[in-house]
Amino acid sequence: MRPFAASIAVLRQRLSRCARDERGVSAVEFALLLPVMVLLYLGGVEISQGLTVDRKVTLVARTVADLAAQVASITNSDMTNILSASTSVLSPFPTTNVKVTVSQVTIDANGKATIAWSDSKNGTARTVGSVITLPAALNIASSSLIWGEVSYSYKPVIGYVITGTMTLTDQIYMRPRLSDSVTRTS
Repeated sequence: MRPFAASIAVLRQRLSRCARDERGVSAVEFALLLPVMVLLYLGGVEISQGLTVDRKVTLVARTVADLAAQVASITNSDMTNILSASTSVLSPFPTTNVKVTVSQVTIDANGKATIAWSDSKNGTARTVGSVITLPAALNIASSSLIWGEVSYSYKPVIGYVITGTMTLTDQIYMRPRLSDSVTRTS
């Protein structure tokens, strides 16, 4: 039994010495924390990118509706310029995945809202004469609104594997400023 007790004592002594040895502890801690730190950094970058794109989608909707609401009449050239403004607002993000639609909504004396004209970039314009449902506060008889709609397919660089493509959308209604309605000419 003596050799067994001696080997236990030697084992205890070596384990005790190992427990007191602090060399390499910071390397082990760093190795354990590195994946968490990288995940936090990349997650923060992705979240800020997503929030920035979402904010730009809102700005595009506001910009195109505001530009259309500032005039009494819009020509094809004017509409091309208005829809092209979305490219500048979305910069530096790619504009191939954006759909922008600008429409005029006319509300008759009975409160029925219909599309008077509509134009779109990378999407489908609304059908003229189609009936739409407006928020109650905006449904004022014998008036008109400019409706800006934007849809953006955002593909996160890193989070794409987890989330896939996200569709960010926004819309805004504005009253025409210079006249009761904005006429659309060729």
